[in-house]
Amino acid sequence: MTSFTHATFDCYGTLIDWEGGIGSFLYDLALRYDEAPPPGAELRERWEAIQFEVIGGDYRPYKEVLAESLRLWAQERGYHLQGDAGEAFVRAMRSWQPFPDTTPALRLVQDAGIELIPISNTDHDILDHSERHMRLRFDDRVTAQDCRAYKPRDTVFEQALERIGVEPERILHVAFGFKYDIGPAKRAGMQTAWINRHVEPLPSATDAPDHEWRDLWGLAELVGARVAPIAATA
Repeated sequence: MTSFTHATFDCYGTLIDWEGGIGSFLYDLALRYDEAPPPGAELRERWEAIQFEVIGGDYRPYKEVLAESLRLWAQERGYHLQGDAGEAFVRAMRSWQPFPDTTPALRLVQDAGIELIPISNTDHDILDHSERHMRLRFDDRVTAQDCRAYKPRDTVFEQALERIGVEPERILHVAFGFKYDIGPAKRAGMQTAWINRHVEPLPSATDAPDHEWRDLWGLAELVGARVAPIAATA
């Protein structure tokens, strides 16, 4: 028997290929201005740092966060964006696809009786499209739009606990990022699982998560699901 009844998730980067999606979008945009722009991963890392500063200010809808962070990123690089660039970023995010393990692994977890709830730094419109791509039906969801705040602020997890309505120790929060998710979830009293897809070292001065897996098959195995060997090692 597992010690949790609910699994919460960071959606983008954990369930949806956020890094690949952003890197592709920014690289395609940069090609309009540079013949040989930096790699997509480098462009994404800089944009993400800018976005982190934007969400640290007063709350604004996530579509505005995307547009403002993109504008600042482009300004820094000397790009003169067209007026609809922010809308194009939103459309791109709606199209980003889940990792290959996401849907089959989470179906097994849901079949085991665990409720699945994303806690996402986005709004319902964008998350609707991602849920459609995953071909899953979440049991509930908590978004920045609901909380009027963004992770890693503790209020997001506090409001999530109030909405879910169970003790924090009965929740396993599954995420790929320490900065946004693992730390705040641990402070809230949740169990934590790190999806370490890139086999990165544990960040220094960070309490270790309760679990660490390469992908979501580890979660499926934890709840007792039978996972085919080829899937478990993918």
